[in-house]
Amino acid sequence: MEKGGFITVEGTDGSGKTTQIAFMEKYLKEKGFEVVLTREPGSTKISEKIRSIILDPEHKEMGYISEMLLYAAARAQLVSEIIKPAVENGKMVICDRFVDSSYAYQGFGRGIDLKTIADVNRIALDGMVPDITFFMDLNPRIALGRRMAASQADRIEKEKMDFHMKVYEGYKKLVLLYPDRIKSIDANKDEQKVFNEIKTWLDELLA
Repeated sequence: MEKGGFITVEGTDGSGKTTQIAFMEKYLKEKGFEVVLTREPGSTKISEKIRSIILDPEHKEMGYISEMLLYAAARAQLVSEIIKPAVENGKMVICDRFVDSSYAYQGFGRGIDLKTIADVNRIALDGMVPDITFFMDLNPRIALGRRMAASQADRIEKEKMDFHMKVYEGYKKLVLLYPDRIKSIDANKDEQKVFNEIKTWLDELLA
C-alpha cells in the first residue's frame, strides 16, 4: 500500500486552525483520500488524560520541564497509536499542533533549551516528521480575543500576553529555520481566502 501523508497546523489558539482543518479534510476527501484528524495533546485515551493534567487551570505549580515532558509523553502515545499506523496504511493525517508547539511554547515561550526539547522529542516522534506544516499567522492579541469569546481559558491561555508574544515570535523564527516544511499563512484574511492559500500548498504536496 502506498504511504499516506502527514500534515500539521500550528498557531495561537483562536488563529483559525479548526476552521482550516475542516476545509482541508473536506478537500482531501474529495481527492479520494482517507483522512484521520488528530489534536495535540490528545486524540488517544491516554493522551487526553495527559491533556487534562496539562491544561487544568488549577495546576499553577506545574514546572516548565514537567510541562514539556508531559507534552512529549502525550505525543509519543499519539504517534505510536494513531499517526504512524495511519500514514503507513496510506491515510492522510492532519494534526492540530505537533512538535513545533513544544519549540514555540516550551522553548521560545518558557526558555527551555531547544536542543533539550529536540532530544526528548526525538524519542517521542519515532521518526515521524510532518510532510508540511501550516503556521496560521495571527497576532495573539487578536487570536486570543477570539478564543476567549468562544470558551473559558485553559492554563496555557491564561498566561500573560508577554508569554504569548514570545510564542508568536518563536513560531516566526521556526518558519525561517524550516522554510521547506513550515508555510506561513496570513490568517487575517477571509477564511476562504486563507484556505485558497493553503490549497495551493496542498496541491503542490499532492503533486
